[in-house]
This record gives sequence, structure tokens and C-alpha cells, in this order.
Amino acid sequence: MPRARYKTLVDAFARDIRAGTLVPGTRLPTHRQLAASHGLALVTASRVYSELEAMGLVSGETGRGTFVREIALAPGQGVGQVAVAAGMVDLNFNYPSLPGQADLLRTALRQLALSGDLQALLRYQPQAGRLHERAAMARHLLHRGLSVAAEQVLVVSGAQHGLAVSMMAKLKPGDVVAVDALTYSGFKVLAETLHLEIVAIPVTPRGPDLAALEQVCRRRPVRALYCMPTLHNPLGWVLDLQTRQQLVRIAREHGLILLEDAAYAFLAEHAPPPLAQLAPERTLYIGGLSKSVATGLRVGFVAAPLEWVPALERTIMATVWNAPGVMTAIAAGWIDDGTVLQLEAQKRQDAQARQALAAQVLAGLDYIAHPASYFLWLPLGEDARADQITMALARENISVSGAEPFAVSEHVPHAIRLALGSVDKNALRAALLRVRWVVAGY
Repeated sequence: MPRARYKTLVDAFARDIRAGTLVPGTRLPTHRQLAASHGLALVTASRVYSELEAMGLVSGETGRGTFVREIALAPGQGVGQVAVAAGMVDLNFNYPSLPGQADLLRTALRQLALSGDLQALLRYQPQAGRLHERAAMARHLLHRGLSVAAEQVLVVSGAQHGLAVSMMAKLKPGDVVAVDALTYSGFKVLAETLHLEIVAIPVTPRGPDLAALEQVCRRRPVRALYCMPTLHNPLGWVLDLQTRQQLVRIAREHGLILLEDAAYAFLAEHAPPPLAQLAPERTLYIGGLSKSVATGLRVGFVAAPLEWVPALERTIMATVWNAPGVMTAIAAGWIDDGTVLQLEAQKRQDAQARQALAAQVLAGLDYIAHPASYFLWLPLGEDARADQITMALARENISVSGAEPFAVSEHVPHAIRLALGSVDKNALRAALLRVRWVVAGY
């Protein structure tokens, strides 16, 4: 087929989609049908759809066909933090807050202003943080079931920065990283930025398919595994001890680095020991205070094997030089005086109350959630399309995320993720009722 004719067909589809002649959700002809109707080679017909998919105009779904996408949605909906329009209810991102937290900050700033150490906070800090602050975070980790020395803890600018530092320090472009087929969107963005190869591990209702992981490790030179054993985002599971031990066995047999994301781990009481406790020689434990204290605090921590600390320090230097001294001092003070533990307990109760509210409003719908998490995963019916439902909810002034930001496999399920922690409970109830109404309409 002459290139001009091939491009003409792509342009014709694009024009009809953008004009609304081909409405979102329209099933396009199969590759074979397109080839037959236009006298094309099958490979050329496939190329037409590939270009349209690269343009964000269609999506190909294995076993179902090729569909027109909802192009009115912002690109990458659910990945980046964006300003929410006035009147929009944000069920996309979690930034849980409790009454009185602003007063806590005022008090902390006053105490900091009166401290004799104030001048030191105006200077550069050690890359890994000051030792007494690292020690405070090590003490805090004891409540997570993790025992590490202060020298093994590095202070970072939030868990996302901790994840970036960990991956930059221990992985190289082209390295193969195994990850759950549905996973945290921030990891996906990082892996793409660092030019890592992601291998998707199928998921089960209770955790990753470890038999599949083992098969992948036998076939490919897997360098690392990124996982969330304690309160998975977005699926909410907490792996039992046996599964964790099996995962550690696989990691040791195949020499895997374990990237353990514990951003939401504080919400799960009485969880089994972290992977970092079970396999301390190969695990980077990454967490922060964004969800437990405040998202704007941007203080996190990485617990690492001692011999890995210099490489991590160097990467911190290359990225932010050091975590902000003022914020770190406030965070360490709140750890030492028990404020962090108090806030974590209150937010567990808050998350449980929000999940109970969701269970009441969404009764009868088949969704996935942990009873103490700030989010839930709502799979959609066979004929429902996530982009259409997301757009329909946006017209109702409700912002949600589809599955695409969380999916690392070729197959992207039709589902939406609802963040429950960012609006007051009355607004949440009203929004969930609208979600139920919109989903029922599809």
C-alpha cells in the first residue's frame, strides 16, 4: 500500500474520532475486516490501528477488539497530581487529613523557632540525614516490625523520592524488574523514566502469582522485584507469612533485589514481618509520612543493607542533595513525642470508617478493598468501559482513575480506583452514590 494511502486512512479515522463521528466506545472492524474492506495486507491494517493507538485515539484489547477511546480525558488521568477544578470531588488521589493537624504544625513551628538548633537547619544537611533523626526513624520502624540500626536508615523527601533513589542507586537502564500486573502508578512512571524493562506478574485475589514469578526468573535475568506486601495499592492485599517466606526464597535463589514499598503499611495492624526483616541482606524498605501525617510534609525513609548506604547517599546528593532540614526536624520531633503513632491510629480508624461507608453505599457491587485502606478497586462489567465511566463521572464533578495508570501488562482491565481519603464523609457518601448510579447505567 502506498504510504500516502496508508496515512490517508489513519488521518480519516483520526478525523472521525476527533469530530465525534466515531463516538467513544465504538468497536472498530477487526484487523482482518479492515484489511479486506480496504484491500490491505494484514500487517498494514495492524499498523493503522497501532498508529491510532499511539495517538491515544483507540485502544486494542486482547480477545475483544479495537475501541475508540474517550479522548476528552486528560492524558495519563490518575498518574500526575493536578489541580482539581472548583466543585470537583477528588476520588483520584489520597491526601487524608484530620481535624487539628494545622494546629500541630503551628505548635511544631513555634517549638522549632525556640530551639537552640535552629541555625543548623539553615545549612546543608548530611545526605542521609542527621544521625539523631535517622535514629528516630529507626525507632519508628520498630512499630512496623522492622529492626535496623540508625546507620541503615536514610532520610528522603517522601516515599516517592525514596523509591527513585533506591531504583537509581541499584538498577541500570535495561535491567529487568518484575512487578505485579496491577501496581502503584508512581513506580510505573519511574521505571519508564529510568528505561527499565518491566515484566508483569499475574495477580490473584491474595497476592502475586509466585509460580509465575519463579517461571519468569528462570527465563529472564530478573534483577529486582517491586512489591507491596503490606496493603497493596490498588488491590489492598496483605500477604500472609507463608507467602512472604516463599517470596524471599525465590528472591534468594535468583539473586533478586527486593524493593518493598510500605507507603500504606501503617494502616494494616498486626501484619506479618516486613520482607526487610525476613531478608535484610537484599531488601530496600521504602516508606514515608505523607499518608500517615501529611502529604505536604514530604519526609520519607529508606532502610537498606549497610553496604548499600553509600550508593544511596550519593544518589540523594545527585537528586536533592539532602532532605529539607526543617521538615525533617519536625518529623523527627513528632516521632519522638508520639504524635506520629497517634495520627496513624486515628487514620486507621478514619480509613475503617470510610470503608464501612463505602460498603454501605456500594452494597451489591463486586469491589476489592482492605477494611482499613483509603482506596478500593471496582472492576467493571464486561460491556462497561472505564474511560467512558471516568468521563461520565467527571461530568458529575467526580474525579476518579481508571486502571490504565496501574496496569503494566498488555491487558488493561476495565476498572476504576476510588480514593476515599481526600474529602469529608458527607461529600464522600454523595460521591459514592453518584458512582453507583453511573456504573449501573453502563
